[in-house]
Amino acid sequence: MDAQNSAKVNTRKRRKETPGPNGATEEDGISSKIPRCAVGLRQPAPFSDEIEVDFNKPYVRVTMEEASRGTPCERPVRVYADGIFDLFHSGHARALMQAKNLFPNTYLIVGVCSDELTHNFKGFTVMNENERYDAVQHCRYVDEVVRNAPWTLTPEFLAEHRIDFVAHDDIPYSSAGSDDVYKHIKEAGMFAPTQRTEGISTSDIITRIVRDYDVYARRNLQRGYTAKELNVSFINEKKYHLQERVDKVKKKVKDVEEKSKEFVQKVEEKSIDLIQKWEEKSREFIGSFLEMFGPEGALVQLGLTEKDAQGPESQQGGHTKESIDP
Repeated sequence: MDAQNSAKVNTRKRRKETPGPNGATEEDGISSKIPRCAVGLRQPAPFSDEIEVDFNKPYVRVTMEEASRGTPCERPVRVYADGIFDLFHSGHARALMQAKNLFPNTYLIVGVCSDELTHNFKGFTVMNENERYDAVQHCRYVDEVVRNAPWTLTPEFLAEHRIDFVAHDDIPYSSAGSDDVYKHIKEAGMFAPTQRTEGISTSDIITRIVRDYDVYARRNLQRGYTAKELNVSFINEKKYHLQERVDKVKKKVKDVEEKSKEFVQKVEEKSIDLIQKWEEKSREFIGSFLEMFGPEGALVQLGLTEKDAQGPESQQGGHTKESIDP
């Protein structure tokens, strides 16, 4: 085995002996365990229009090199990330987590677009703007929330919020007549790319709901929602109720079948047990019978013993009588 293959084997062994999160080791730069800590945020992130800002104090953008090296505590790198955040899910949270961890000292500002702007440029949302604001406010990585965020970032907006960098995935976002609404941000050297989370998105969640619409409609009807609230027609409402009754009958039949199977199984087990006991008792009875009445049984042995004890004398007496009688 050459040195390279030997190193690979040793690495595998170390990974098995001291596994960390997802099989990682200390060499991967990930601690194997996180210390228990009860300290955490107790309040949602504030809105930007609720924060007092001293605009008299000059604000100079930091460079990417300065931000990566680390800035003083009193001068965090101000990173901005925006979006719709409809049906806030783990993909949104992971994107904000990446934005928060872009630099050693990051202050994360998150912009959420209004209903009017979103409906005009992207389409109808499931959650209204206030619900979406509230969801982002309660994400642990967010330091500040901008309500009614602009669709395209202007120099005035960037200066007003003293933004150093803008975080978003690197895929060109075509909208509002532009091939990429972040193109001018990238050209200005203010763009910090993040990665999308595969397998989860608002569109995916809506697709699942639409695909299984009948299931969710029936479930919510059972939970007390009216057909009007669910926008279900009279015919479909009756159909769902009928399907529900049919499912209940099927379930009862299935339960009866399962109980019948259990009963039959118990009867079979008891029958087998009785047969086994009968066989054992039969063997015992036959054995006892043979011990008593068999060819070598106790009775036969007893008869032979008596005959052996009385045979010679009786035979001698018989011969004497025969000899005396004429």
